[in-house]
Amino acid sequence: MNLEERYLGKSVFVTGHTGFKGSWLTEWLLLLGARVTGYSLPPSTKPALFTQLGLRNRVTHFEADIRQGDYLRQVMVETKPEFVFHLAAQPLVRVSYAQPRETYDVNVMGTINVLEGLRAIRHPSAAVFITTDKCYAEKTSGGGYREEDALGGYDPYSSSKAAAELAIAAYRRSFFSETESMIALASARAGNVLGGGDWATDRIVPDCIRSLMKGQSIAIRNRAATRPWQYVLDPISGYLELGAALSQQLQSRKTAHASTADPIPGEDLAAAFNFGPGAGSEHTVLELVEEILKHWPGTWCDKMEPTAPREAMNLRLATDKALRLLGWSPTYDFQQTVKSTVEWYRESASFTLEDSGPFVAITHRQITKYLACRQNKTPTTLH
Repeated sequence: MNLEERYLGKSVFVTGHTGFKGSWLTEWLLLLGARVTGYSLPPSTKPALFTQLGLRNRVTHFEADIRQGDYLRQVMVETKPEFVFHLAAQPLVRVSYAQPRETYDVNVMGTINVLEGLRAIRHPSAAVFITTDKCYAEKTSGGGYREEDALGGYDPYSSSKAAAELAIAAYRRSFFSETESMIALASARAGNVLGGGDWATDRIVPDCIRSLMKGQSIAIRNRAATRPWQYVLDPISGYLELGAALSQQLQSRKTAHASTADPIPGEDLAAAFNFGPGAGSEHTVLELVEEILKHWPGTWCDKMEPTAPREAMNLRLATDKALRLLGWSPTYDFQQTVKSTVEWYRESASFTLEDSGPFVAITHRQITKYLACRQNKTPTTLH
Protein backbone atom coordinates (compact mmCIF):
# COMPACT_ATOMS: atom_id res chain seq x y z
CA MET A 1 0.00 0.00 0.00
CA ASN A 2 1.27 3.47 -0.92
CA LEU A 3 1.27 5.18 2.48
CA GLU A 4 1.86 8.66 1.06
CA GLU A 5 -1.37 8.43 -0.92
CA ARG A 6 -3.25 7.74 2.32
CA TYR A 7 -1.56 10.23 4.66
CA LEU A 8 -0.54 13.16 2.44
CA GLY A 9 -2.32 16.28 3.68
CA LYS A 10 -4.43 14.31 6.17
CA SER A 11 -5.09 15.36 9.76
CA VAL A 12 -3.50 12.84 12.13
CA PHE A 13 -3.91 12.90 15.92
CA VAL A 14 -1.15 11.19 17.93
CA THR A 15 -1.20 10.73 21.69
CA GLY A 16 2.17 10.10 23.30
CA HIS A 17 4.05 11.84 20.48
CA THR A 18 6.73 13.00 22.93
CA GLY A 19 7.76 9.40 23.69
CA PHE A 20 10.32 7.27 21.89
CA LYS A 21 7.98 5.35 19.55
CA GLY A 22 5.65 8.33 19.30
CA SER A 23 8.51 10.52 18.05
CA TRP A 24 9.53 7.99 15.38
CA LEU A 25 5.89 7.65 14.27
CA THR A 26 5.44 11.43 14.17
CA GLU A 27 8.62 11.92 12.13
CA TRP A 28 7.51 9.29 9.62
CA LEU A 29 4.05 10.90 9.35
CA LEU A 30 5.66 14.29 8.65
CA LEU A 31 7.76 12.64 5.92
CA LEU A 32 4.52 11.34 4.41
CA GLY A 33 3.13 14.89 4.34
CA ALA A 34 0.57 14.47 7.13
CA ARG A 35 -0.65 17.34 9.32
CA VAL A 36 0.12 16.03 12.79
CA THR A 37 -1.49 17.08 16.06
CA GLY A 38 0.24 15.69 19.13
CA TYR A 39 -1.25 15.37 22.61
CA SER A 40 1.08 14.29 25.41
CA LEU A 41 2.87 15.08 28.62
CA PRO A 42 6.34 16.64 28.26
CA PRO A 43 9.15 14.20 27.40
CA SER A 44 10.00 12.04 30.41
CA THR A 45 13.73 11.83 29.64
CA LYS A 46 16.67 14.14 29.05
CA PRO A 47 17.71 13.98 26.32
CA ALA A 48 14.55 12.97 24.45
CA LEU A 49 14.11 12.09 20.78
CA PHE A 50 11.15 14.50 20.64
CA THR A 51 13.46 17.36 21.63
CA GLN A 52 16.35 16.20 19.44
CA LEU A 53 14.05 16.19 16.39
CA GLY A 54 12.59 19.61 17.23
CA LEU A 55 9.07 18.19 16.91
CA ARG A 56 7.51 20.79 19.22
CA ASN A 57 7.84 23.36 16.44
CA ARG A 58 6.94 21.04 13.58
CA VAL A 59 3.53 19.74 14.74
CA THR A 60 0.48 21.19 16.45
CA HIS A 61 1.58 20.43 19.98
CA PHE A 62 -0.74 20.04 22.99
CA GLU A 63 1.06 19.43 26.28
CA ALA A 64 -1.57 17.74 28.40
CA ASP A 65 -2.52 14.53 30.22
CA ILE A 66 -4.82 11.92 28.64
CA ARG A 67 -6.50 11.70 32.04
CA GLN A 68 -7.96 15.16 31.33
CA GLY A 69 -10.93 13.64 29.55
CA ASP A 70 -12.97 16.75 28.81
CA TYR A 71 -10.02 18.68 27.41
CA LEU A 72 -8.83 15.70 25.36
CA ARG A 73 -12.29 15.27 23.84
CA GLN A 74 -12.43 19.00 23.02
CA VAL A 75 -9.06 18.90 21.26
CA MET A 76 -10.01 15.82 19.24
CA VAL A 77 -13.28 17.39 18.10
CA GLU A 78 -11.61 20.68 17.16
CA THR A 79 -8.70 19.14 15.23
CA LYS A 80 -10.98 16.83 13.20
CA PRO A 81 -8.54 13.92 12.83
CA GLU A 82 -8.89 11.55 9.91
CA PHE A 83 -6.46 9.20 11.68
CA VAL A 84 -5.87 8.61 15.40
CA PHE A 85 -2.85 6.81 16.83
CA HIS A 86 -3.00 6.31 20.59
CA LEU A 87 0.40 5.60 22.16
CA ALA A 88 0.31 7.61 25.42
CA ALA A 89 0.87 5.26 28.36
CA GLN A 90 2.83 4.42 31.47
CA PRO A 91 5.07 1.93 29.62
CA LEU A 92 7.43 0.41 32.19
CA VAL A 93 6.91 -2.82 34.14
CA ARG A 94 9.13 -1.74 37.04
CA VAL A 95 7.33 1.59 37.42
CA SER A 96 4.03 -0.28 37.52
CA TYR A 97 5.19 -2.15 40.64
CA ALA A 98 6.04 1.15 42.33
CA GLN A 99 2.99 3.05 41.02
CA PRO A 100 0.25 0.52 40.27
CA ARG A 101 -2.71 2.86 40.71
CA GLU A 102 -1.25 5.51 38.42
CA THR A 103 -0.42 2.82 35.86
CA TYR A 104 -4.02 1.61 35.71
CA ASP A 105 -5.32 5.19 35.69
CA VAL A 106 -3.17 6.19 32.72
CA ASN A 107 -3.36 2.96 30.73
CA VAL A 108 -7.02 2.09 31.27
CA MET A 109 -8.90 5.32 32.01
CA GLY A 110 -6.61 7.28 29.70
CA THR A 111 -7.48 4.87 26.90
CA ILE A 112 -11.18 5.20 27.68
CA ASN A 113 -10.84 8.99 27.47
CA VAL A 114 -9.39 8.65 23.95
CA LEU A 115 -12.24 6.28 23.07
CA GLU A 116 -14.72 8.87 24.33
CA GLY A 117 -12.99 11.42 22.11
CA LEU A 118 -13.57 9.10 19.15
CA ARG A 119 -17.26 8.90 20.04
CA ALA A 120 -17.46 12.70 19.86
CA ILE A 121 -15.92 12.88 16.37
CA ARG A 122 -18.56 13.34 13.67
CA HIS A 123 -16.53 12.43 10.59
CA PRO A 124 -14.72 9.33 9.28
CA SER A 125 -11.63 8.43 11.28
CA ALA A 126 -9.34 5.39 11.33
CA ALA A 127 -7.99 4.73 14.82
CA VAL A 128 -5.11 2.47 15.87
CA PHE A 129 -4.61 1.98 19.62
CA ILE A 130 -1.18 0.64 20.55
CA THR A 131 -0.96 -1.72 23.53
CA THR A 132 1.75 -4.36 24.09
CA ASP A 133 2.78 -7.97 23.60
CA LYS A 134 2.56 -8.31 27.40
CA CYS A 135 -1.26 -8.07 27.35
CA TYR A 136 -1.67 -11.85 26.94
CA ALA A 137 -2.25 -14.33 29.75
CA GLU A 138 1.03 -16.18 30.11
CA LYS A 139 1.47 -19.64 28.64
CA THR A 140 4.52 -21.84 28.76
CA SER A 141 4.07 -23.65 25.45
CA GLY A 142 2.06 -23.65 22.25
CA GLY A 143 4.10 -21.27 20.11
CA GLY A 144 3.62 -17.55 19.71
CA TYR A 145 0.66 -15.65 21.06
CA ARG A 146 -2.22 -15.17 18.63
CA GLU A 147 -4.74 -12.37 18.64
CA GLU A 148 -7.52 -14.68 19.84
CA ASP A 149 -5.53 -15.93 22.85
CA ALA A 150 -6.68 -15.04 26.36
CA LEU A 151 -5.68 -11.66 27.76
CA GLY A 152 -4.14 -11.38 31.20
CA GLY A 153 -0.81 -10.13 32.49
CA TYR A 154 1.10 -10.97 35.66
CA ASP A 155 2.27 -7.50 36.69
CA PRO A 156 0.28 -4.23 36.97
CA TYR A 157 1.59 -2.85 33.67
CA SER A 158 0.76 -5.97 31.67
CA SER A 159 -2.70 -6.40 33.18
CA SER A 160 -3.46 -2.70 32.70
CA LYS A 161 -2.78 -3.15 29.00
CA ALA A 162 -4.97 -6.26 28.92
CA ALA A 163 -7.74 -4.20 30.54
CA ALA A 164 -7.21 -1.49 27.93
CA GLU A 165 -7.61 -4.12 25.20
CA LEU A 166 -10.90 -5.23 26.76
CA ALA A 167 -12.12 -1.63 26.82
CA ILE A 168 -11.13 -1.14 23.17
CA ALA A 169 -13.00 -4.29 22.14
CA ALA A 170 -16.08 -3.28 24.15
CA TYR A 171 -16.22 0.19 22.58
CA ARG A 172 -15.69 -1.28 19.12
CA ARG A 173 -18.62 -3.66 19.57
CA SER A 174 -20.86 -1.20 21.39
CA PHE A 175 -20.34 2.02 19.44
CA PHE A 176 -18.39 1.45 16.20
CA SER A 177 -19.62 -1.87 14.81
CA GLU A 178 -22.49 -0.67 12.63
CA THR A 179 -21.86 -0.70 8.87
CA GLU A 180 -22.58 3.05 8.74
CA SER A 181 -20.18 3.85 11.58
CA MET A 182 -17.68 6.60 10.74
CA ILE A 183 -15.06 5.13 13.10
CA ALA A 184 -12.86 2.11 12.35
CA LEU A 185 -11.01 1.04 15.51
CA ALA A 186 -8.16 -1.48 15.75
CA SER A 187 -5.53 -2.31 18.36
CA ALA A 188 -1.88 -3.17 17.74
CA ARG A 189 0.34 -5.33 19.95
CA ALA A 190 4.14 -5.16 19.87
CA GLY A 191 7.03 -4.88 22.31
CA ASN A 192 10.79 -5.05 23.06
CA VAL A 193 11.48 -2.37 20.50
CA LEU A 194 15.03 -1.17 19.76
CA GLY A 195 16.06 1.96 17.90
CA GLY A 196 18.01 5.18 18.09
CA GLY A 197 16.75 7.93 20.37
CA ASP A 198 15.46 5.79 23.23
CA TRP A 199 16.73 7.43 26.43
CA ALA A 200 14.45 5.75 28.97
CA THR A 201 15.82 4.53 32.27
CA ASP A 202 15.81 0.81 33.08
CA ARG A 203 16.02 -0.28 29.45
CA ILE A 204 18.95 -2.31 28.24
CA VAL A 205 19.91 -0.39 25.08
CA PRO A 206 19.78 3.13 26.60
CA ASP A 207 21.70 1.80 29.61
CA CYS A 208 24.35 0.36 27.27
CA ILE A 209 24.65 3.58 25.29
CA ARG A 210 24.99 5.74 28.39
CA SER A 211 27.78 3.49 29.68
CA LEU A 212 29.58 3.45 26.33
CA MET A 213 29.39 7.22 26.03
CA LYS A 214 31.02 7.55 29.44
CA GLY A 215 33.63 4.88 28.72
CA GLN A 216 32.21 2.70 31.50
CA SER A 217 31.60 -1.03 31.59
CA ILE A 218 28.00 -2.03 30.83
CA ALA A 219 26.27 -3.45 33.92
CA ILE A 220 24.04 -6.43 33.06
CA ARG A 221 21.39 -7.31 35.65
CA ASN A 222 20.05 -10.49 34.08
CA ARG A 223 22.17 -11.73 31.21
CA ALA A 224 20.11 -14.88 30.62
CA ALA A 225 16.79 -13.07 30.17
CA THR A 226 15.55 -13.75 26.63
CA ARG A 227 13.38 -11.45 24.53
CA PRO A 228 12.25 -11.26 20.88
CA TRP A 229 14.01 -7.98 19.96
CA GLN A 230 12.46 -5.84 17.23
CA TYR A 231 13.48 -2.74 15.26
CA VAL A 232 11.34 0.32 16.04
CA LEU A 233 10.25 0.90 12.44
CA ASP A 234 8.88 -2.62 12.03
CA PRO A 235 5.86 -2.19 14.32
CA ILE A 236 5.45 1.45 13.28
CA SER A 237 5.19 0.34 9.65
CA GLY A 238 2.47 -2.03 10.82
CA TYR A 239 0.60 0.77 12.60
CA LEU A 240 0.73 2.97 9.51
CA GLU A 241 -0.34 0.19 7.15
CA LEU A 242 -3.17 -0.82 9.46
CA GLY A 243 -4.36 2.79 9.72
CA ALA A 244 -4.24 3.17 5.94
CA ALA A 245 -6.15 -0.09 5.41
CA LEU A 246 -8.80 0.95 7.94
CA SER A 247 -9.21 4.27 6.13
CA GLN A 248 -9.58 2.47 2.82
CA GLN A 249 -12.17 0.16 4.35
CA LEU A 250 -14.08 3.16 5.71
CA GLN A 251 -14.09 4.72 2.23
CA SER A 252 -15.38 1.48 0.71
CA ARG A 253 -18.04 1.28 3.40
CA LYS A 254 -19.15 4.85 2.66
CA THR A 255 -19.31 4.21 -1.08
CA ALA A 256 -21.30 1.00 -0.65
CA HIS A 257 -23.70 2.70 1.78
CA ALA A 258 -24.29 5.64 -0.57
CA SER A 259 -24.99 3.37 -3.53
CA THR A 260 -27.05 0.84 -1.51
CA ALA A 261 -24.71 -1.81 -2.89
CA ASP A 262 -23.91 -5.01 -1.09
CA PRO A 263 -21.43 -4.72 1.78
CA ILE A 264 -17.77 -4.86 0.80
CA PRO A 265 -16.60 -8.50 1.08
CA GLY A 266 -13.59 -9.45 3.15
CA GLU A 267 -12.61 -9.65 6.78
CA ASP A 268 -13.18 -6.58 8.94
CA LEU A 269 -9.86 -4.96 9.81
CA ALA A 270 -11.29 -3.29 12.91
CA ALA A 271 -9.73 -5.85 15.25
CA ALA A 272 -6.56 -6.69 17.17
CA PHE A 273 -3.26 -7.23 15.31
CA ASN A 274 0.16 -8.50 16.36
CA PHE A 275 3.26 -6.84 14.92
CA GLY A 276 6.12 -8.98 16.16
CA PRO A 277 9.65 -9.75 15.00
CA GLY A 278 10.58 -12.74 12.87
CA ALA A 279 11.89 -16.12 13.94
CA GLY A 280 15.44 -15.99 15.26
CA SER A 281 14.83 -12.68 17.01
CA GLU A 282 14.87 -14.28 20.46
CA HIS A 283 18.22 -13.54 22.09
CA THR A 284 19.48 -13.19 25.62
CA VAL A 285 20.40 -9.84 27.11
CA LEU A 286 24.04 -10.93 27.00
CA GLU A 287 23.78 -11.75 23.29
CA LEU A 288 22.22 -8.33 22.70
CA VAL A 289 25.02 -6.58 24.59
CA GLU A 290 27.68 -8.54 22.71
CA GLU A 291 26.05 -7.59 19.40
CA ILE A 292 26.06 -3.93 20.44
CA LEU A 293 29.76 -4.15 21.32
CA LYS A 294 30.52 -5.30 17.77
CA HIS A 295 29.52 -1.82 16.59
CA TRP A 296 30.64 0.23 19.61
CA PRO A 297 33.58 -1.47 21.36
CA GLY A 298 33.49 -1.65 25.14
CA THR A 299 33.13 -4.03 28.06
CA TRP A 300 30.39 -5.44 30.26
CA CYS A 301 30.18 -6.68 33.84
CA ASP A 302 27.72 -8.95 35.62
CA LYS A 303 25.51 -7.09 38.12
CA MET A 304 22.98 -9.83 38.82
CA GLU A 305 19.86 -8.52 40.54
CA PRO A 306 18.21 -11.48 42.33
CA THR A 307 15.39 -9.35 43.80
CA ALA A 308 14.33 -7.81 40.47
CA PRO A 309 10.54 -7.68 39.89
CA ARG A 310 9.15 -10.59 37.90
CA GLU A 311 8.50 -10.10 34.19
CA ALA A 312 6.94 -12.37 31.58
CA MET A 313 9.46 -14.52 29.71
CA ASN A 314 7.66 -15.93 26.66
CA LEU A 315 6.61 -12.95 24.54
CA ARG A 316 6.79 -14.29 21.00
CA LEU A 317 3.96 -13.08 18.79
CA ALA A 318 2.37 -14.90 15.86
CA THR A 319 2.03 -12.46 12.95
CA ASP A 320 0.14 -14.58 10.40
CA LYS A 321 -2.93 -12.35 10.62
CA ALA A 322 -1.00 -9.20 9.73
CA LEU A 323 0.55 -10.99 6.76
CA ARG A 324 -2.75 -12.40 5.55
CA LEU A 325 -4.84 -9.22 5.85
CA LEU A 326 -2.26 -6.45 5.45
CA GLY A 327 0.62 -8.08 3.64
CA TRP A 328 2.84 -7.08 6.59
CA SER A 329 5.80 -9.00 7.93
CA PRO A 330 8.94 -7.83 9.77
CA THR A 331 11.79 -6.43 7.68
CA TYR A 332 14.91 -6.24 9.87
CA ASP A 333 16.54 -9.25 11.50
CA PHE A 334 18.30 -9.10 14.86
CA GLN A 335 21.69 -8.16 13.48
CA GLN A 336 20.36 -5.35 11.28
CA THR A 337 18.21 -4.09 14.16
CA VAL A 338 21.20 -3.73 16.45
CA LYS A 339 23.41 -2.28 13.71
CA SER A 340 20.91 0.45 12.80
CA THR A 341 20.25 1.24 16.46
CA VAL A 342 23.91 1.68 17.36
CA GLU A 343 24.60 3.65 14.17
CA TRP A 344 21.99 6.22 15.18
CA TYR A 345 23.55 6.72 18.63
CA ARG A 346 27.17 6.77 17.43
CA GLU A 347 26.53 9.24 14.63
CA SER A 348 24.40 11.54 16.79
CA ALA A 349 26.82 11.53 19.73
CA SER A 350 28.54 14.65 18.40
CA PHE A 351 25.33 16.57 17.65
CA THR A 352 24.08 19.40 19.87
CA LEU A 353 20.50 20.08 20.94
CA GLU A 354 20.77 23.63 19.62
CA ASP A 355 20.33 22.27 16.08
CA SER A 356 17.75 19.59 15.35
CA GLY A 357 18.77 19.39 11.68
CA PRO A 358 21.40 16.62 12.03
CA PHE A 359 19.06 14.53 14.22
CA VAL A 360 16.30 14.87 11.63
CA ALA A 361 18.71 14.00 8.83
CA ILE A 362 19.96 10.76 10.38
CA THR A 363 16.41 9.74 11.34
CA HIS A 364 15.21 10.41 7.78
CA ARG A 365 18.11 8.37 6.38
CA GLN A 366 17.22 5.44 8.59
CA ILE A 367 13.54 5.61 7.58
CA THR A 368 14.51 5.80 3.90
CA LYS A 369 16.92 2.87 4.21
CA TYR A 370 14.30 0.83 6.05
CA LEU A 371 11.70 1.54 3.34
CA ALA A 372 14.15 0.48 0.62
CA CYS A 373 14.78 -2.81 2.44
CA ARG A 374 11.07 -3.29 2.96
CA GLN A 375 10.27 -2.70 -0.70
CA ASN A 376 12.86 -5.24 -1.83
CA LYS A 377 11.93 -8.08 0.49
CA THR A 378 9.42 -10.86 -0.08
CA PRO A 379 6.79 -10.95 2.70
CA THR A 380 6.94 -14.23 4.60
CA THR A 381 5.41 -15.43 7.80
CA LEU A 382 7.88 -16.75 10.34
CA HIS A 383 5.54 -18.00 13.08
